[in-house]
Amino acid sequence: MSAIDDLVTELAQLPGIGRKTAQRLTFYLLKQPAETAARLAEAIQQVRQRVTACGVCGTLTDADPCTICTDPRRDAALLCVVEEASDVAAIERAGRFPGRYHVLGGRLSPLEGVGPEALRIDRLVARVTNGAGVREVIVATNPSMEGEVTATYLQQALKPTGVRVTRIARGLPVGGDLEYADGVTIAQALLARRDMSEAD
Repeated sequence: MSAIDDLVTELAQLPGIGRKTAQRLTFYLLKQPAETAARLAEAIQQVRQRVTACGVCGTLTDADPCTICTDPRRDAALLCVVEEASDVAAIERAGRFPGRYHVLGGRLSPLEGVGPEALRIDRLVARVTNGAGVREVIVATNPSMEGEVTATYLQQALKPTGVRVTRIARGLPVGGDLEYADGVTIAQALLARRDMSEAD
């Protein structure tokens, strides 16, 4: 394979990038000055070297703990649980959530072999029970079948702690991902959350 084919193949493995788009990106990069490709390569290397999971919440950051966990203006008693770090970014775009986060690192999916031990559920329970003063856990898993299963599991896991567990409202399309929702929809879903015990 040629160097062009190698790059097209690598780019086509990115989510949302098909072979044609990968070819367009490759030829675009070839038309740019060499410094453009060098900056892109350097940025990719830097993000791989410097970005890690926050030791507190699990979001991706280049500072541990992350800026959200260390921000004294954030309400530490309000904890929003999401599947992935990209969901944190989506909720932050809405600009309406004053609390902190807990990233599970995925969702329960028995068919794919993802059980509770593969997620950061034990760490969530520990955060709630360690005297940090958490008064409410907002479960913001995606409104898919796996997301709903994960939400129900979290409700049961947190029940012994006595903390209030709420679920974001269904302002998001079923089968959709938080990452692709607009800020207004996410803000309304957060404002209209309800106790999971009220769910049908």
